[in-house]
Formats: sequence, structure tokens, C-alpha cells
Amino acid sequence: MSDATAEAGDIDAEYYTTESERVLAFDRDGRSAAIAQNIEGYAMLKVRPSEGGDELERYYGFDMALDHAAELLGASPNDLPIPDDASDMGM
Repeated sequence: MSDATAEAGDIDAEYYTTESERVLAFDRDGRSAAIAQNIEGYAMLKVRPSEGGDELERYYGFDMALDHAAELLGASPNDLPIPDDASDMGM
């Protein structure tokens, strides 16, 4: 199911698509965060505490969604690895 993965330090990232969404999921020492966008790639980004978790917040920009995901992981946004396939998420 994984389209692309990346890692940096103790943070793992997995990017994949489902029938309805593009998902970028992060894992760090048992903590998780996920950013999702509709499959067409034009809607706001949804930040979740996990891949299947309830939406916490929506953002237009990828940078703001990454900030929130990093906060959930207890990391700096600059430390998050981003697979190339996910680099165009956001509006």
C-alpha cells in the first residue's frame, strides 16, 4: 500500500493513496500523526492524530499542516521527512 517512504533520525514517514485520499503518515517513538487530502489534491489538508483518527484541524498550506503534525510528534517541522510524492500536498 505504500507509495513512498522516508526517514530522518527517529521519524518515519509513509505516503500512500486510497480510493479517496492522499495520506502522509508519520511515526516517532510510538507517537503518530497523519496529514490527508482528497485524491484530487485540491482540498484543504486534514491533520489527524493517526492515519485512521478523527480530524483535529484543517489547513490550506502544507507548511501549517506539517507544523501541527510535528507538534503531535514532539518534533520540529524541519525534522519531518517528506517523501517526494507528498511534496506537492496543500493548496
